[in-house]
Amino acid sequence: MTTDAKILSALRANPDGVSGAQLAEQLKISRAAIWSRIEELRQLDYDIEASPHFGYRLVSSPDALHADDLLARLGKTKVIGRDVQVFQQTTSTNDVIEKLARDGVKEGVVVFAESQTCGRGRLGRKWISPAHKGLWFSILLRPDLRPQEATQLTVASATALRRAIAGETGLKPEIKWPNDILLGGKKVAGILTELNAEVDRVRHIILGIGIDVNLDAGEFPADLKKSATSLKIETGETVSRAELAVAILRELDFDYARICAGKFAAVADEWELHCATIGKNVTVHIGDRKIRGHAESLGDDGALLVRTEHGHLERITGGDVTLEK
Repeated sequence: MTTDAKILSALRANPDGVSGAQLAEQLKISRAAIWSRIEELRQLDYDIEASPHFGYRLVSSPDALHADDLLARLGKTKVIGRDVQVFQQTTSTNDVIEKLARDGVKEGVVVFAESQTCGRGRLGRKWISPAHKGLWFSILLRPDLRPQEATQLTVASATALRRAIAGETGLKPEIKWPNDILLGGKKVAGILTELNAEVDRVRHIILGIGIDVNLDAGEFPADLKKSATSLKIETGETVSRAELAVAILRELDFDYARICAGKFAAVADEWELHCATIGKNVTVHIGDRKIRGHAESLGDDGALLVRTEHGHLERITGGDVTLEK
């Protein structure tokens, strides 16, 4: 953790104030160095009061993503969030993570972007990523899984994302297989899992997540107005992106630990409880193939089990699923 992250962590742990002397002793640096770092944080729009009576006190934080602040809020996790990087703009956070993966970086690194110029979703679709309006980020994972088990991580990510959104907003999100989070039937978040694997083992997985947090209705493109929403639209309030980001990383870390410990069944049970797909008639497009049937359950590996109109049970591991009305 950087010096700035430690200072922010200490300020949050002591809302009534903490003295420069205490900070200097805790961080093993001079009081002058503490003052200098406080000034730098103020330049980033952190409102930090100083008084001879209470010392330094954090009054408010900016509506921006800063790596040091996210690390300070997050605290210690097992894997996810051990390193956090924030870009003001990039093509796609998945692209950044792919380069880090090729360079041999350990799993758990998280890359956020305030905006993306080429954000993407499943099946090559473009993901709209306006600046300072959402959470656009990717995570590098190196699980001990076979390639056919990689769907487990999409399922686990969806359960973690649903829990975090519900906990931070009070809303009741639903999961649409395999990678969408819905509110009132409209998409508010998506998950893109990109796999690099050999025949029998996963080299690495890039978990890309996009969440429409504070977009207003007029900010969605015309073709998405009927199918997409944001947390701000649904709550009627601006949502703290930093607080939501930290909540999501904690829940992802928890569910990733469950997957790595072989507890996918527990994750799958939670997933089914909140799934908008199970029990519905669906149409699945896989390339030129179209499958119609009834979504019955989730397989042991995360596949969607669909009973076709001809009575066959199909295992769906990919494709585009439409819920029939």
